[in-house]
Amino acid sequence: MNWQWFHRLGSPRWFYEKTGRWLPWLAGLTFLLMATGLVWGLAFAPVDFKQGNSFRIIYIHVPVSFLALAGYYIMAISGAVGYIWKMKLADMVMKSAAPLGAALTFLALVSGAIWGKPTWGTYWVWDARITSMLVLFFLYLGVIALQASFTNQQQAASASTVLVLFGSLNIPIIYKSVDWWHSLHQPATIKFTSAPSMHLDMFYPLLLMIVAMYCFYALVLILFTRAEIVNRERQARWVKALSESDVNAEAKP
Repeated sequence: MNWQWFHRLGSPRWFYEKTGRWLPWLAGLTFLLMATGLVWGLAFAPVDFKQGNSFRIIYIHVPVSFLALAGYYIMAISGAVGYIWKMKLADMVMKSAAPLGAALTFLALVSGAIWGKPTWGTYWVWDARITSMLVLFFLYLGVIALQASFTNQQQAASASTVLVLFGSLNIPIIYKSVDWWHSLHQPATIKFTSAPSMHLDMFYPLLLMIVAMYCFYALVLILFTRAEIVNRERQARWVKALSESDVNAEAKP
């Protein structure tokens, strides 16, 4: 089997140059999907017969919650690849994914609290789903703190990987918590093994928003990783050449 693609993928320079061509297309696609999904969901989806218009926060809450969980797996896979194959780019992706995941988890918790007040009559309950999401937020913060605690990048990556892999046990608990423990929190709206529990006129814009958020996540993760590459590889000849070409381009009338 030809593993050339795998070794090429691990090259920070190859990643930086390749993704530079993707960014304009990815940004345009993200904007188009998100604008369509938001307008469709907030303005044209029918009103829920139980929750009224307050249900529309689902078009923010569910997509960011999905990415908060998926982003942790991306961080865990990157950490494992970096630890096993000593791939610098994987460590950079893991570090870049941590603040993005923390922001999304925070947004999921806040939007869930805003949704909870008109639905349950309270912003917060210590049920399994919300508590395990809070633990996820602290795990992201823990990785950020570990990355900042070490001056040696390799030691920071190794310590972070241990925490990330240990914390990944929390993800299936979050996903199955509403099935294992019955509480105020409603069951999952979308399941891979059955049809969605909402009308299709409400479901399609939600599906569009989930795809849009995945594109947004990829866009921001690429931008963060490119910034990390430039920071770590600033002494490399190709990064210096890149900086000089930017300066020359700005100097031209």
